Amino acid sequence: MAIHRRRHPHYHTKNRFRYIIPVISAISGAILIVYGFISLLAPLPEHFHHLLRRTPINSGMVSDRNLWSTRMSKFYYGCSNASIKFPKVETVTYPNRYLMIATSGGLNQQRTGITDAVVAARILNATLVVPKLDQKSFWKDSSTFSEIFDVEWFISHLSKDVKVIKELPRKAGKVWIPYSMRVPRKCNERCYQLRVLPVLLKKHAVQLGKFDYRLSNKLATDLQKLRCRVNYHALRFTDHINKMGQKLVNRMRKMGKHYVALHLRFEPDMLAFSGCYYGGGEKERKDLGKIRKRWKTLHSNNPDKERRQGRCPLTPEEVGLMLRALGYNKDVHIYVASGEVYGGDDTLAPLKALFPNIHSKDTIATKDELQPFSGFLSRMAALDFIVCDESDVFVTNNNGNMAKILAGRRRYFGHKPTIRPNAKKLYRLFLNRENTTWDEFSSGVRTHQIGFMGEPKEIRPGRGEFHENPATCICEDTEAKTKFETLPRKFGKNNIDLDEVVADQDVENEPELSDQDEDDDIIGHQLLHSVNDTSVEDDPLISELPELEELLSD
Repeated sequence: MAIHRRRHPHYHTKNRFRYIIPVISAISGAILIVYGFISLLAPLPEHFHHLLRRTPINSGMVSDRNLWSTRMSKFYYGCSNASIKFPKVETVTYPNRYLMIATSGGLNQQRTGITDAVVAARILNATLVVPKLDQKSFWKDSSTFSEIFDVEWFISHLSKDVKVIKELPRKAGKVWIPYSMRVPRKCNERCYQLRVLPVLLKKHAVQLGKFDYRLSNKLATDLQKLRCRVNYHALRFTDHINKMGQKLVNRMRKMGKHYVALHLRFEPDMLAFSGCYYGGGEKERKDLGKIRKRWKTLHSNNPDKERRQGRCPLTPEEVGLMLRALGYNKDVHIYVASGEVYGGDDTLAPLKALFPNIHSKDTIATKDELQPFSGFLSRMAALDFIVCDESDVFVTNNNGNMAKILAGRRRYFGHKPTIRPNAKKLYRLFLNRENTTWDEFSSGVRTHQIGFMGEPKEIRPGRGEFHENPATCICEDTEAKTKFETLPRKFGKNNIDLDEVVADQDVENEPELSDQDEDDDIIGHQLLHSVNDTSVEDDPLISELPELEELLSD
Protein backbone atom coordinates (compact mmCIF):
# COMPACT_ATOMS: atom_id res chain seq x y z
CA MET A 1 0.00 0.00 0.00
CA ALA A 2 2.85 2.31 0.85
CA ILE A 3 4.39 1.61 -2.55
CA HIS A 4 1.07 2.42 -4.26
CA ARG A 5 0.89 5.80 -2.48
CA ARG A 6 4.44 6.68 -3.59
CA ARG A 7 3.62 5.95 -7.26
CA HIS A 8 0.23 7.68 -7.29
CA PRO A 9 1.46 11.25 -7.89
CA HIS A 10 3.65 10.11 -10.80
CA TYR A 11 0.68 8.35 -12.30
CA HIS A 12 -1.36 11.58 -12.31
CA THR A 13 1.58 13.62 -13.63
CA LYS A 14 1.86 11.32 -16.63
CA ASN A 15 -1.87 11.67 -17.23
CA ARG A 16 -1.63 15.45 -17.10
CA PHE A 17 1.18 15.50 -19.68
CA ARG A 18 -0.88 13.24 -21.92
CA TYR A 19 -3.51 16.03 -22.12
CA ILE A 20 -1.22 19.11 -22.00
CA ILE A 21 0.92 18.13 -24.98
CA PRO A 22 -2.03 17.94 -27.44
CA VAL A 23 -3.33 21.29 -26.11
CA ILE A 24 0.05 22.94 -26.70
CA SER A 25 0.17 21.48 -30.18
CA ALA A 26 -3.32 22.78 -30.94
CA ILE A 27 -2.43 26.28 -29.73
CA SER A 28 0.80 26.30 -31.77
CA GLY A 29 -1.11 25.22 -34.85
CA ALA A 30 -3.67 27.97 -34.32
CA ILE A 31 -0.91 30.57 -34.01
CA LEU A 32 0.66 29.38 -37.26
CA ILE A 33 -2.71 29.58 -39.01
CA VAL A 34 -3.28 33.14 -37.74
CA TYR A 35 0.24 34.17 -38.81
CA GLY A 36 -0.38 32.72 -42.25
CA PHE A 37 -3.66 34.59 -42.53
CA ILE A 38 -2.05 37.87 -41.50
CA SER A 39 0.65 37.43 -44.11
CA LEU A 40 -2.06 37.33 -46.75
CA LEU A 41 -3.02 40.89 -45.83
CA ALA A 42 0.29 42.35 -46.99
CA PRO A 43 0.07 43.66 -50.59
CA LEU A 44 2.88 42.63 -52.89
CA PRO A 45 5.13 44.96 -54.87
CA GLU A 46 5.57 42.48 -57.70
CA HIS A 47 8.69 43.82 -59.39
CA PHE A 48 10.92 44.03 -56.28
CA HIS A 49 12.27 40.49 -56.46
CA HIS A 50 14.57 40.91 -53.47
CA LEU A 51 11.48 41.12 -51.24
CA LEU A 52 9.93 37.94 -52.57
CA ARG A 53 11.63 35.28 -50.46
CA ARG A 54 8.27 34.59 -48.81
CA THR A 55 5.79 35.62 -51.41
CA PRO A 56 2.51 36.77 -49.83
CA ILE A 57 -0.65 36.55 -51.90
CA ASN A 58 -2.14 39.99 -52.55
CA SER A 59 -5.66 38.86 -51.73
CA GLY A 60 -6.25 40.68 -48.47
CA MET A 61 -6.53 44.34 -47.57
CA VAL A 62 -6.58 46.29 -44.36
CA SER A 63 -10.18 47.39 -43.72
CA ASP A 64 -11.43 50.58 -45.38
CA ARG A 65 -11.82 52.15 -41.92
CA ASN A 66 -8.08 51.95 -41.39
CA LEU A 67 -7.09 53.02 -44.88
CA TRP A 68 -9.45 55.89 -45.56
CA SER A 69 -10.34 57.41 -42.19
CA THR A 70 -8.76 58.16 -38.85
CA ARG A 71 -10.07 56.09 -35.96
CA MET A 72 -11.19 58.74 -33.46
CA SER A 73 -11.90 61.63 -35.84
CA LYS A 74 -15.66 61.68 -35.20
CA PHE A 75 -15.02 62.92 -31.67
CA TYR A 76 -13.09 66.04 -32.74
CA TYR A 77 -14.21 69.15 -34.64
CA GLY A 78 -12.98 72.60 -35.61
CA CYS A 79 -14.07 75.35 -33.24
CA SER A 80 -12.86 78.88 -33.95
CA ASN A 81 -15.69 81.19 -32.90
CA ALA A 82 -14.68 84.18 -30.81
CA SER A 83 -15.49 84.15 -27.12
CA ILE A 84 -17.87 86.69 -25.57
CA LYS A 85 -14.78 88.40 -24.12
CA PHE A 86 -13.42 89.23 -27.59
CA PRO A 87 -14.36 92.90 -28.18
CA LYS A 88 -16.22 93.95 -31.31
CA VAL A 89 -14.10 95.42 -34.07
CA GLU A 90 -15.68 98.89 -33.87
CA THR A 91 -14.70 99.24 -30.21
CA VAL A 92 -11.02 98.47 -30.74
CA THR A 93 -10.10 99.90 -34.16
CA TYR A 94 -8.46 103.29 -33.86
CA PRO A 95 -8.68 105.85 -36.68
CA ASN A 96 -5.59 106.81 -38.62
CA ARG A 97 -3.81 103.48 -38.00
CA TYR A 98 -3.15 101.50 -41.17
CA LEU A 99 -1.16 98.29 -41.41
CA MET A 100 0.14 96.92 -44.68
CA ILE A 101 2.20 93.79 -45.28
CA ALA A 102 4.34 92.48 -48.12
CA THR A 103 4.32 88.67 -48.18
CA SER A 104 7.15 86.30 -49.11
CA GLY A 105 7.61 83.12 -51.08
CA GLY A 106 5.08 80.93 -52.82
CA LEU A 107 1.34 80.51 -52.35
CA ASN A 108 1.34 78.75 -48.99
CA GLN A 109 4.13 80.79 -47.43
CA GLN A 110 2.15 83.88 -48.43
CA ARG A 111 -0.97 82.33 -46.95
CA THR A 112 0.68 82.13 -43.53
CA GLY A 113 1.68 85.77 -43.87
CA ILE A 114 -1.84 86.88 -44.76
CA THR A 115 -3.32 84.92 -41.85
CA ASP A 116 -0.86 86.37 -39.37
CA ALA A 117 -1.26 89.90 -40.77
CA VAL A 118 -4.93 89.93 -39.75
CA VAL A 119 -3.96 88.98 -36.20
CA ALA A 120 -1.17 91.58 -36.15
CA ALA A 121 -3.67 94.28 -37.20
CA ARG A 122 -5.96 93.20 -34.39
CA ILE A 123 -3.12 93.38 -31.85
CA LEU A 124 -2.30 96.91 -33.07
CA ASN A 125 -5.97 98.01 -33.21
CA ALA A 126 -5.31 99.01 -36.80
CA THR A 127 -7.10 98.83 -40.13
CA LEU A 128 -5.54 96.24 -42.43
CA VAL A 129 -4.97 97.04 -46.09
CA VAL A 130 -5.47 93.99 -48.33
CA PRO A 131 -2.01 92.34 -48.37
CA LYS A 132 0.39 92.56 -51.27
CA LEU A 133 1.60 89.27 -52.71
CA ASP A 134 5.26 88.61 -53.42
CA GLN A 135 5.88 89.07 -57.13
CA LYS A 136 9.68 89.27 -57.15
CA SER A 137 10.99 86.12 -55.47
CA PHE A 138 11.89 82.85 -57.16
CA TRP A 139 8.25 82.25 -58.03
CA LYS A 140 7.95 85.47 -60.09
CA ASP A 141 4.17 85.27 -60.17
CA SER A 142 2.50 88.57 -61.05
CA SER A 143 -0.85 87.55 -59.49
CA THR A 144 -2.47 89.99 -57.09
CA PHE A 145 -4.46 89.07 -53.98
CA SER A 146 -7.79 89.45 -55.80
CA GLU A 147 -6.63 87.18 -58.64
CA ILE A 148 -6.08 84.28 -56.23
CA PHE A 149 -8.39 84.94 -53.29
CA ASP A 150 -11.98 86.17 -53.14
CA VAL A 151 -11.25 89.66 -51.80
CA GLU A 152 -14.88 90.63 -51.18
CA TRP A 153 -15.47 87.49 -49.12
CA PHE A 154 -12.22 88.10 -47.22
CA ILE A 155 -13.26 91.62 -46.22
CA SER A 156 -16.86 90.79 -45.31
CA HIS A 157 -16.08 87.57 -43.43
CA LEU A 158 -13.63 89.39 -41.17
CA SER A 159 -15.80 92.45 -40.67
CA LYS A 160 -16.53 91.54 -37.02
CA ASP A 161 -12.84 90.97 -36.22
CA VAL A 162 -10.68 93.40 -38.18
CA LYS A 163 -11.47 96.31 -40.47
CA VAL A 164 -10.01 95.54 -43.92
CA ILE A 165 -9.80 97.96 -46.85
CA LYS A 166 -8.57 97.43 -50.40
CA GLU A 167 -6.22 100.40 -50.66
CA LEU A 168 -4.46 102.88 -48.42
CA PRO A 169 -6.37 106.18 -48.55
CA ARG A 170 -4.75 109.21 -50.09
CA LYS A 171 -3.06 111.74 -47.82
CA ALA A 172 -3.84 115.39 -48.55
CA GLY A 173 -4.90 114.32 -52.03
CA LYS A 174 -1.59 112.60 -52.70
CA VAL A 175 -0.50 108.95 -52.71
CA TRP A 176 0.41 107.95 -49.18
CA ILE A 177 3.73 106.12 -48.94
CA PRO A 178 3.74 103.92 -45.82
CA TYR A 179 6.75 103.62 -43.53
CA SER A 180 8.54 100.34 -44.22
CA MET A 181 10.02 98.18 -41.49
CA ARG A 182 10.39 94.57 -40.43
CA VAL A 183 9.78 92.59 -37.28
CA PRO A 184 11.66 89.51 -36.06
CA ARG A 185 10.29 86.05 -36.56
CA LYS A 186 7.95 84.74 -33.88
CA CYS A 187 7.13 88.24 -32.66
CA ASN A 188 4.53 88.01 -29.88
CA GLU A 189 1.83 90.48 -28.77
CA ARG A 190 4.15 92.51 -26.58
CA CYS A 191 6.76 92.53 -29.32
CA TYR A 192 4.26 94.16 -31.73
CA GLN A 193 3.11 96.63 -29.10
CA LEU A 194 6.66 97.67 -28.23
CA ARG A 195 8.16 97.57 -31.71
CA VAL A 196 5.46 98.45 -34.22
CA LEU A 197 2.87 100.43 -32.27
CA PRO A 198 5.11 103.45 -31.48
CA VAL A 199 6.01 103.70 -35.18
CA LEU A 200 2.36 103.35 -36.16
CA LEU A 201 1.35 106.13 -33.77
CA LYS A 202 3.95 108.43 -35.34
CA LYS A 203 3.73 107.46 -39.02
CA HIS A 204 0.05 106.32 -39.08
CA ALA A 205 0.73 103.93 -41.98
CA VAL A 206 3.28 101.10 -41.68
CA GLN A 207 4.20 98.35 -44.11
CA LEU A 208 5.83 95.22 -42.68
CA GLY A 209 8.10 93.59 -45.24
CA LYS A 210 9.20 90.00 -45.69
CA PHE A 211 6.10 89.03 -43.76
CA ASP A 212 6.18 85.29 -43.20
CA TYR A 213 6.18 83.53 -39.82
CA ARG A 214 6.45 86.94 -38.14
CA LEU A 215 3.93 86.05 -35.46
CA SER A 216 4.48 83.94 -32.37
CA ASN A 217 3.04 80.44 -32.03
CA LYS A 218 2.07 81.34 -28.48
CA LEU A 219 -0.82 83.78 -28.40
CA ALA A 220 -3.97 84.36 -26.37
CA THR A 221 -6.73 81.88 -27.18
CA ASP A 222 -8.97 84.39 -28.94
CA LEU A 223 -6.12 85.50 -31.19
CA GLN A 224 -5.34 81.88 -32.07
CA LYS A 225 -8.98 81.32 -32.94
CA LEU A 226 -8.91 84.44 -35.10
CA ARG A 227 -5.98 82.87 -36.94
CA CYS A 228 -8.18 79.87 -37.69
CA ARG A 229 -11.11 81.99 -38.83
CA VAL A 230 -8.82 83.67 -41.33
CA ASN A 231 -7.05 80.56 -42.58
CA TYR A 232 -9.96 78.13 -42.72
CA HIS A 233 -12.90 80.41 -43.47
CA ALA A 234 -11.96 83.89 -44.73
CA LEU A 235 -9.25 82.86 -47.21
CA ARG A 236 -11.19 81.43 -50.12
CA PHE A 237 -9.91 81.01 -53.66
CA THR A 238 -11.61 82.91 -56.48
CA ASP A 239 -14.56 81.26 -58.19
CA HIS A 240 -12.43 80.71 -61.30
CA ILE A 241 -9.80 78.75 -59.36
CA ASN A 242 -12.37 76.89 -57.24
CA LYS A 243 -14.38 75.74 -60.25
CA MET A 244 -11.32 74.35 -62.02
CA GLY A 245 -10.06 72.76 -58.80
CA GLN A 246 -13.40 71.06 -58.19
CA LYS A 247 -13.44 69.85 -61.78
CA LEU A 248 -10.14 68.09 -61.16
CA VAL A 249 -11.46 66.62 -57.89
CA ASN A 250 -14.58 65.31 -59.63
CA ARG A 251 -12.47 63.64 -62.31
CA MET A 252 -10.38 61.91 -59.65
CA ARG A 253 -13.54 60.75 -57.87
CA LYS A 254 -14.96 59.24 -61.07
CA MET A 255 -11.90 57.01 -61.35
CA GLY A 256 -12.60 55.21 -58.08
CA LYS A 257 -14.30 55.38 -54.71
CA HIS A 258 -11.22 56.94 -53.10
CA TYR A 259 -8.02 58.64 -54.17
CA VAL A 260 -4.69 59.51 -52.60
CA ALA A 261 -2.95 62.86 -53.14
CA LEU A 262 0.84 62.85 -52.99
CA HIS A 263 2.91 66.01 -52.54
CA LEU A 264 6.06 64.45 -53.90
CA ARG A 265 8.63 67.29 -53.59
CA PHE A 266 11.37 65.58 -55.55
CA GLU A 267 12.36 68.56 -57.69
CA PRO A 268 16.06 69.23 -58.45
CA ASP A 269 16.05 72.43 -56.36
CA MET A 270 14.55 70.61 -53.39
CA LEU A 271 17.14 67.84 -53.53
CA ALA A 272 20.01 70.27 -54.02
CA PHE A 273 18.93 72.36 -51.05
CA SER A 274 18.52 69.30 -48.84
CA GLY A 275 22.10 68.19 -49.49
CA CYS A 276 20.95 64.57 -49.82
CA TYR A 277 22.32 61.92 -52.17
CA TYR A 278 20.17 59.38 -54.01
CA GLY A 279 22.65 57.03 -55.67
CA GLY A 280 22.88 58.80 -59.04
CA GLY A 281 26.66 58.79 -59.07
CA GLU A 282 28.85 61.57 -60.38
CA LYS A 283 26.11 62.97 -62.63
CA GLU A 284 23.78 63.52 -59.67
CA ARG A 285 26.56 65.14 -57.62
CA LYS A 286 27.42 67.43 -60.51
CA ASP A 287 23.80 68.36 -61.32
CA LEU A 288 22.75 69.09 -57.74
CA GLY A 289 26.11 70.66 -56.83
CA LYS A 290 25.65 73.21 -59.60
CA ILE A 291 22.23 74.15 -58.26
CA ARG A 292 23.53 74.38 -54.67
CA LYS A 293 25.91 77.15 -55.75
CA ARG A 294 22.90 79.47 -56.00
CA TRP A 295 22.95 79.68 -52.21
CA LYS A 296 26.36 81.03 -51.32
CA THR A 297 25.75 80.75 -47.58
CA LEU A 298 24.49 77.15 -47.75
CA HIS A 299 26.93 74.97 -45.86
CA SER A 300 27.96 71.53 -47.09
CA ASN A 301 26.03 68.65 -45.57
CA ASN A 302 26.99 65.05 -44.96
CA PRO A 303 24.47 63.23 -47.22
CA ASP A 304 24.56 60.02 -45.18
CA LYS A 305 23.99 61.89 -41.92
CA GLU A 306 21.10 63.89 -43.41
CA ARG A 307 19.52 60.63 -44.56
CA ARG A 308 19.99 58.96 -41.17
CA GLN A 309 18.42 61.94 -39.44
CA GLY A 310 15.32 61.72 -41.66
CA ARG A 311 15.94 65.07 -43.35
CA CYS A 312 15.81 63.78 -46.92
CA PRO A 313 12.63 63.39 -48.99
CA LEU A 314 11.78 59.79 -49.77
CA THR A 315 12.32 58.74 -53.37
CA PRO A 316 9.18 58.06 -55.44
CA GLU A 317 10.03 54.35 -55.18
CA GLU A 318 10.25 54.55 -51.38
CA VAL A 319 6.96 56.43 -51.14
CA GLY A 320 5.33 53.68 -53.21
CA LEU A 321 6.77 50.93 -51.04
CA MET A 322 5.58 52.70 -47.90
CA LEU A 323 2.03 53.00 -49.22
CA ARG A 324 1.90 49.37 -50.35
CA ALA A 325 3.20 48.27 -46.94
CA LEU A 326 0.46 50.33 -45.27
CA GLY A 327 -2.17 48.39 -47.22
CA TYR A 328 -2.91 50.46 -50.35
CA ASN A 329 -3.08 48.13 -53.34
CA LYS A 330 -1.99 48.73 -56.92
CA ASP A 331 -5.50 49.70 -58.05
CA VAL A 332 -5.51 52.90 -55.95
CA HIS A 333 -5.57 56.15 -57.95
CA ILE A 334 -2.89 58.65 -56.94
CA TYR A 335 -2.85 62.36 -57.78
CA VAL A 336 0.73 63.68 -57.76
CA ALA A 337 1.22 67.35 -56.92
CA SER A 338 4.76 68.09 -57.97
CA GLY A 339 6.97 70.24 -60.10
CA GLU A 340 9.70 68.84 -62.31
CA VAL A 341 10.85 65.51 -60.85
CA TYR A 342 14.61 65.02 -60.83
CA GLY A 343 15.37 62.21 -63.25
CA GLY A 344 11.98 62.53 -64.96
CA ASP A 345 10.17 59.37 -66.07
CA ASP A 346 13.05 57.12 -65.02
CA THR A 347 12.70 58.30 -61.42
CA LEU A 348 8.93 57.90 -61.50
CA ALA A 349 9.00 54.46 -63.14
CA PRO A 350 9.24 52.43 -59.88
CA LEU A 351 6.30 54.36 -58.39
CA LYS A 352 4.23 53.78 -61.52
CA ALA A 353 5.08 50.07 -61.41
CA LEU A 354 3.68 49.91 -57.87
CA PHE A 355 0.71 52.18 -58.65
CA PRO A 356 -0.10 52.27 -62.38
CA ASN A 357 -2.93 54.78 -61.84
CA ILE A 358 -0.81 57.91 -61.45
CA HIS A 359 -2.36 61.27 -62.38
CA SER A 360 -1.62 64.99 -62.29
CA LYS A 361 -3.47 68.11 -63.35
CA ASP A 362 -1.65 67.90 -66.69
CA THR A 363 -3.01 64.39 -67.38
CA ILE A 364 -6.62 64.87 -66.24
CA ALA A 365 -7.15 68.37 -67.68
CA THR A 366 -6.71 69.68 -71.22
CA LYS A 367 -4.20 72.34 -72.19
CA ASP A 368 -7.07 74.70 -72.99
CA GLU A 369 -8.52 74.21 -69.50
CA LEU A 370 -5.18 74.94 -67.85
CA GLN A 371 -4.21 77.79 -70.15
CA PRO A 372 -5.66 80.58 -67.92
CA PHE A 373 -3.52 79.28 -65.05
CA SER A 374 -0.33 78.49 -66.96
CA GLY A 375 2.49 80.92 -66.36
CA PHE A 376 1.16 81.72 -62.88
CA LEU A 377 2.82 79.35 -60.42
CA SER A 378 0.62 80.39 -57.49
CA ARG A 379 -2.58 79.77 -59.42
CA MET A 380 -1.33 76.36 -60.54
CA ALA A 381 -0.34 75.63 -56.94
CA ALA A 382 -3.86 76.61 -55.85
CA LEU A 383 -5.30 73.89 -58.12
CA ASP A 384 -3.01 71.30 -56.53
CA PHE A 385 -3.98 72.63 -53.10
CA ILE A 386 -7.68 72.00 -53.78
CA VAL A 387 -7.16 68.46 -55.10
CA CYS A 388 -4.88 67.58 -52.17
CA ASP A 389 -7.27 69.10 -49.64
CA GLU A 390 -10.24 67.16 -51.01
CA SER A 391 -8.38 63.85 -51.22
CA ASP A 392 -9.30 60.92 -48.99
CA VAL A 393 -5.65 60.54 -47.99
CA PHE A 394 -2.92 63.16 -48.29
CA VAL A 395 0.72 62.04 -48.33
CA THR A 396 3.40 64.64 -47.76
CA ASN A 397 7.01 63.88 -48.58
CA ASN A 398 8.48 66.90 -46.78
CA ASN A 399 7.55 69.35 -44.05
CA GLY A 400 7.30 72.48 -46.20
CA ASN A 401 4.64 75.14 -46.12
CA MET A 402 2.04 73.36 -48.25
CA ALA A 403 2.43 70.22 -46.14
CA LYS A 404 2.00 72.20 -42.91
CA ILE A 405 -0.98 74.24 -44.12
CA LEU A 406 -2.80 71.19 -45.49
CA ALA A 407 -2.04 69.06 -42.44
CA GLY A 408 -3.53 71.71 -40.16
CA ARG A 409 -6.53 72.24 -42.43
CA ARG A 410 -7.28 68.51 -42.61
CA ARG A 411 -7.08 68.29 -38.81
CA TYR A 412 -9.49 71.20 -38.46
CA PHE A 413 -12.00 69.75 -40.93
CA GLY A 414 -12.37 66.26 -39.49
CA HIS A 415 -8.88 64.77 -39.20
CA LYS A 416 -8.78 63.31 -42.68
CA PRO A 417 -5.74 61.01 -42.95
CA THR A 418 -2.50 62.85 -43.57
CA ILE A 419 0.49 60.54 -43.87
CA ARG A 420 3.89 61.96 -42.93
CA PRO A 421 6.70 59.47 -43.56
CA ASN A 422 8.64 58.73 -40.39
CA ALA A 423 11.76 59.16 -42.51
CA LYS A 424 14.28 58.59 -39.75
CA LYS A 425 12.91 55.14 -38.87
CA LEU A 426 11.93 54.17 -42.42
CA TYR A 427 15.48 54.89 -43.61
CA ARG A 428 16.74 51.82 -41.75
CA LEU A 429 14.09 49.63 -43.35
CA PHE A 430 14.86 50.89 -46.86
CA LEU A 431 18.58 50.47 -46.26
CA ASN A 432 18.12 46.82 -45.30
CA ARG A 433 15.27 45.89 -47.62
CA GLU A 434 17.35 43.54 -49.75
CA ASN A 435 17.96 41.39 -46.69
CA THR A 436 14.39 41.17 -45.44
CA THR A 437 11.12 39.55 -46.44
CA TRP A 438 8.09 41.55 -47.51
CA ASP A 439 6.25 40.43 -44.36
CA GLU A 440 9.00 41.84 -42.15
CA PHE A 441 9.32 45.02 -44.21
CA SER A 442 5.59 45.83 -44.23
CA SER A 443 5.28 45.06 -40.52
CA GLY A 444 8.15 47.47 -39.82
CA VAL A 445 6.57 50.23 -41.91
CA ARG A 446 3.24 49.90 -40.13
CA THR A 447 4.93 49.99 -36.74
CA HIS A 448 7.05 53.05 -37.53
CA GLN A 449 4.10 54.95 -39.02
CA ILE A 450 2.03 54.83 -35.83
CA GLY A 451 1.69 58.46 -34.82
CA PHE A 452 2.33 59.74 -38.35
CA MET A 453 -1.07 59.06 -39.96
CA GLY A 454 -3.15 62.13 -39.10
CA GLU A 455 -4.89 60.79 -36.01
CA PRO A 456 -6.25 63.21 -33.36
CA LYS A 457 -3.73 64.22 -30.70
CA GLU A 458 -0.95 62.79 -32.82
CA ILE A 459 1.22 65.83 -32.18
CA ARG A 460 1.49 67.03 -28.61
CA PRO A 461 -0.01 70.49 -27.94
CA GLY A 462 2.66 73.15 -28.33
CA ARG A 463 4.74 71.19 -30.85
CA GLY A 464 4.98 72.11 -34.49
CA GLU A 465 3.92 75.33 -36.19
CA PHE A 466 0.46 76.51 -35.23
CA HIS A 467 -0.56 76.35 -38.90
CA GLU A 468 0.29 72.64 -38.85
CA ASN A 469 -1.17 71.85 -35.44
CA PRO A 470 -3.98 74.32 -34.65
CA ALA A 471 -4.75 72.60 -31.34
CA THR A 472 -6.48 75.68 -29.86
CA CYS A 473 -9.08 75.49 -32.65
CA ILE A 474 -9.92 71.79 -32.31
CA CYS A 475 -12.46 70.74 -29.71
CA GLU A 476 -13.22 67.29 -28.37
CA ASP A 477 -16.68 65.81 -27.86
CA THR A 478 -15.72 64.23 -24.55
CA GLU A 479 -19.23 62.99 -23.75
CA ALA A 480 -19.57 61.07 -27.02
CA LYS A 481 -16.02 59.77 -26.74
CA THR A 482 -16.62 58.55 -23.18
CA LYS A 483 -19.77 56.71 -24.27
CA PHE A 484 -17.86 55.11 -27.12
CA GLU A 485 -15.03 54.00 -24.86
CA THR A 486 -17.44 52.36 -22.41
CA LEU A 487 -19.07 50.24 -25.12
CA PRO A 488 -18.04 46.57 -25.25
CA ARG A 489 -15.02 46.20 -27.51
CA LYS A 490 -15.02 43.58 -30.22
CA PHE A 491 -11.49 42.66 -29.34
CA GLY A 492 -11.83 43.00 -25.58
CA LYS A 493 -10.02 45.20 -23.11
CA ASN A 494 -6.70 44.77 -24.85
CA ASN A 495 -7.87 46.89 -27.79
CA ILE A 496 -5.66 49.86 -26.96
CA ASP A 497 -6.92 53.35 -27.76
CA LEU A 498 -4.79 55.00 -30.44
CA ASP A 499 -4.45 58.16 -28.35
CA GLU A 500 -2.75 56.06 -25.68
CA VAL A 501 -0.41 54.60 -28.27
CA VAL A 502 0.47 58.02 -29.65
CA ALA A 503 1.12 59.38 -26.18
CA ASP A 504 3.84 56.80 -25.72
CA GLN A 505 5.50 57.38 -29.09
CA ASP A 506 9.09 58.44 -29.48
CA VAL A 507 8.88 62.16 -30.21
CA GLU A 508 12.18 62.37 -32.07
CA ASN A 509 10.36 62.57 -35.39
CA GLU A 510 7.61 64.96 -34.39
CA PRO A 511 7.89 68.36 -36.10
CA GLU A 512 10.61 70.40 -34.50
CA LEU A 513 9.62 72.84 -31.83
CA SER A 514 9.10 76.20 -33.43
CA ASP A 515 11.76 78.82 -33.09
CA GLN A 516 11.76 79.90 -29.50
CA ASP A 517 9.26 82.68 -29.01
CA GLU A 518 11.03 85.69 -27.62
CA ASP A 519 10.90 86.00 -23.88
CA ASP A 520 8.84 89.03 -22.87
CA ASP A 521 11.47 90.35 -20.49
CA ILE A 522 14.23 90.09 -23.10
CA ILE A 523 12.08 91.73 -25.73
CA GLY A 524 11.04 94.48 -23.39
CA HIS A 525 14.67 95.21 -22.56
CA GLN A 526 15.77 95.24 -26.20
CA LEU A 527 12.80 97.08 -27.68
CA LEU A 528 12.40 99.98 -25.28
CA HIS A 529 14.30 102.36 -27.51
CA SER A 530 13.49 105.51 -29.39
CA VAL A 531 10.83 105.27 -32.10
CA ASN A 532 13.29 106.89 -34.46
CA ASP A 533 15.76 104.07 -33.89
CA THR A 534 13.99 101.56 -36.12
CA SER A 535 16.59 100.89 -38.77
CA VAL A 536 16.44 97.28 -39.95
CA GLU A 537 20.17 97.15 -40.54
CA ASP A 538 21.02 98.16 -36.97
CA ASP A 539 18.46 95.93 -35.31
CA PRO A 540 19.94 92.92 -33.46
CA LEU A 541 16.58 91.13 -33.48
CA ILE A 542 16.26 91.47 -37.25
CA SER A 543 19.71 90.09 -37.92
CA GLU A 544 18.83 86.59 -39.12
CA LEU A 545 20.29 83.84 -41.20
CA PRO A 546 19.48 84.22 -44.91
CA GLU A 547 15.94 83.01 -45.50
CA LEU A 548 16.60 80.22 -47.96
CA GLU A 549 13.26 78.50 -47.70
CA GLU A 550 11.49 80.78 -50.21
CA LEU A 551 12.29 78.45 -53.06
CA LEU A 552 11.05 75.42 -51.16
CA SER A 553 8.00 76.96 -49.59
CA ASP A 554 5.32 75.20 -51.65
